[in-house]
Amino acid sequence: MPDRPEIVCICGSTRFADEMSAANRDLTFAGVIVVAPGVFLRAEDREADQLMTNEQKTALDTLHLRKIDLADRVLVVNPGGYIGESTSREIAYAHATGKPVSFTDPV
Repeated sequence: MPDRPEIVCICGSTRFADEMSAANRDLTFAGVIVVAPGVFLRAEDREADQLMTNEQKTALDTLHLRKIDLADRVLVVNPGGYIGESTSREIAYAHATGKPVSFTDPV
């Protein structure tokens, strides 16, 4: 028996905030510690009001890689098989660091 619950890092496009929230809920009810994106700005919000600077985006991307470091495995939330540029980088990072990666939908 492990000395702590499994830790899963959720990755995916923030356009799938609802789907990531559902995955987070399901994993949490299953006794898993979940780390996931903490900021969900819609693309139209960023374009209209510039709510996130490039520096903030870079900092959040780096922070998410540290979340992958903490995790035992990565779950990619990818409805319809969609994987964007940032998520592709996160998947590559997870593979490079030896983290198992699974997907909610076929790739």
